[in-house]
Amino acid sequence: MDVGFGRLTRLARLALLLAMEVVLSRFLSIATPIAKIGFGFVPVVLAAVLYGPLWAGALGGLADFLGAILFPTGAYFPGFTLTAALVGCVYGWFLFDRPITWKNTLGAVSVVSLVCHLGLNTLWLLVISGYGAMALLPTRAVQTAVMAVLQVLAIRLLAKVEIRK
Repeated sequence: MDVGFGRLTRLARLALLLAMEVVLSRFLSIATPIAKIGFGFVPVVLAAVLYGPLWAGALGGLADFLGAILFPTGAYFPGFTLTAALVGCVYGWFLFDRPITWKNTLGAVSVVSLVCHLGLNTLWLLVISGYGAMALLPTRAVQTAVMAVLQVLAIRLLAKVEIRK
């Protein structure tokens, strides 16, 4: 059964990006119970730019699941895996087969930050922790704003490098 050199190359690149995401998210980020700052989004963005929303969503979801199972920081909750997959899909929708412009970058980061991180992840924290929304939102809003700025800057830096080969 011949899988083709292109498919094998894609699989190898996605595996490398998956490993990078797990390491960046689990070991090279600053995490508290309600906030996390790091660069684990970069491999997901690269997968989105190179392979589109489905592959980036699969990579994001699988990386979250594997990271949670292999290097747990608490009980596994599937809501965060769903959010991680949606984040990859959103980046793919905005950045795949399109120029990485300020408009596309700001659109992707805005949806990811507001809907996925501030919205869904805060909802998941409410479900598992029982804290009131007003107790979580100020800290989550600051963390989301800081991460949004980092994400925009990192994506714009990636846009200057020709990664679509």
